[in-house]
Amino acid sequence: MALPDIKEKWTYKINEVTIGAIEQEGGTRGKTITVGGQTTLPLLSFEGNIPNKPVVAGYIANAVPDWPDTILKGIGDEVKSPVEWAQKSVQEFKVDLLSIKLIGADPHGKNATAEECAKTVSDVLKAVDVPLIIWGCGDDEKDSLVLQACAEAAKGENCLIGSAKESNYRTIVALCMANKHKIISEAPVDINIGKQVNILLRDIGYNLNDVIMFQTTAALGYGFDYVYTISERARIAGLKGDALMALPQICDVGGEVFRVKEAVADEDALPGWGALEKRGPMWEAVCAGNYLQAGADIVIMAHPVAIKNIRQAIDKLF
Repeated sequence: MALPDIKEKWTYKINEVTIGAIEQEGGTRGKTITVGGQTTLPLLSFEGNIPNKPVVAGYIANAVPDWPDTILKGIGDEVKSPVEWAQKSVQEFKVDLLSIKLIGADPHGKNATAEECAKTVSDVLKAVDVPLIIWGCGDDEKDSLVLQACAEAAKGENCLIGSAKESNYRTIVALCMANKHKIISEAPVDINIGKQVNILLRDIGYNLNDVIMFQTTAALGYGFDYVYTISERARIAGLKGDALMALPQICDVGGEVFRVKEAVADEDALPGWGALEKRGPMWEAVCAGNYLQAGADIVIMAHPVAIKNIRQAIDKLF
């Protein structure tokens, strides 16, 4: 008796998006990063093509994050300088690209000016030659100023700008089109809103081939299964032919994991959970590894141990 062929037959492929621009393209990057292009679900290479492996983006910021000392020590004193942090992430942690979160611009925190943030982005671009992802601080009003200044400072470098939402997509599209950058489309863990944001971007004239989706990110144990399911549904819809969902995906693992108690509370607060210096990076690595199975093309990570583990996993599995 012949074995039945149970392979899925997908009708579409995920868009390919390239980040970064080398000298011949008008930029100064030493390399570019391309994600997407799959014609099958993650890891199922026997059913289709996976031309581009997922990549790890190193988390850096223009202010020291509110993380416990055990995590900060894992990164080193370079965490106090975005330029040195960027260099260490590339040279020692071996990340594929960098993701800078401009948390120092938060009006309720350091309240760095748009000009100061733009200088930080410019300095990082001069210090390393990998592609760059640029995020604001999360305050829409402040980010409209910050991202405009940073997009201009990085003009021609083909950065990935985060993020376009229902509330600000016109501003993000304008600054990205003027300065030749790609866009992250963000939705609050809602596949319908995610699709709507992509419709808005398309209708205003932005090419969806230059967009990467961000369904926010949940840490392991904090709605993780729901975000996983949303990401998986988006990938399946894209492979079935929904052009609005056939986009690569990004997950901010490091930025989210080190906000939850299981990854930041010491053993005094969580007796029996093990030493934090091991538990924190393990929590991040497990979270990132699962998102890769859901369809993440870019995982943003912070702890060097977690980064090393996931890079090894990607090399083995993909």
